Amino acid sequence: MMARALPSDNRLLSTVPLDDLQLLTPLLQLVAMTLGEMVFEPDQAQQFLYFPTSAIVSLHYVTESGASAESCSVGSEGVVGAPIFMGGVSTSSSAVVTRSGMAYRLPQQAARSEIRRCAPLQRILLRHTSSLIAQTIQIAACNRFHSVSQTLCRWLLTTLDRSAGAALVMTQELLASILGVRRESITGAALRLQDAGYIRYRRGHILVTDRAGLEAETCECYSALRREFATDIPAHAPRH
Repeated sequence: MMARALPSDNRLLSTVPLDDLQLLTPLLQLVAMTLGEMVFEPDQAQQFLYFPTSAIVSLHYVTESGASAESCSVGSEGVVGAPIFMGGVSTSSSAVVTRSGMAYRLPQQAARSEIRRCAPLQRILLRHTSSLIAQTIQIAACNRFHSVSQTLCRWLLTTLDRSAGAALVMTQELLASILGVRRESITGAALRLQDAGYIRYRRGHILVTDRAGLEAETCECYSALRREFATDIPAHAPRH
């Protein structure tokens, strides 16, 4: 049975005026998203907007050699599929699910029609796109100037902020592609954090045991990203 979720569980949708949301809701399709699922690939026409409610999706830049690194990520605060409402068709990025969960998707044609009809939705989507650009710049600087341990701490903390509980499921291969480093570098950084008592790491399962330790270990990029998430879409009480 598909987990229960409401459109208003997505913070972006929760800020759409109620009358507009009621018109939009019948067009939304609730879907399950699984860890490692490829939502879209580079230069592939995007067919849907995705509004995560509990899933997290990572956008990656992919090189010609196949190497990749995360440029930004989207959880319940946002939407995946910006080219649809920015006038494009595809992007050079790929999108992969980094936390399994639920999302509402909106077909491309319906999305463009609703965005033309609903000015508040258009404004919300454009504001969120601005936030994604800021996130992309911050992550690029973080990956360039900070250690693997610091960037791993930053990723763990931002993922925890969008999750329930302190346990995460993540393969080393996927985590290496997110941070744009070798798998061996992830292994070394994870063992270092485990030896410090901040996490327990075993067979793709990460349990954060000392969040304060991770916050002390990470770089200033985590605080900058957290501020951006907080100001992107204001917290809004779900309207049931």
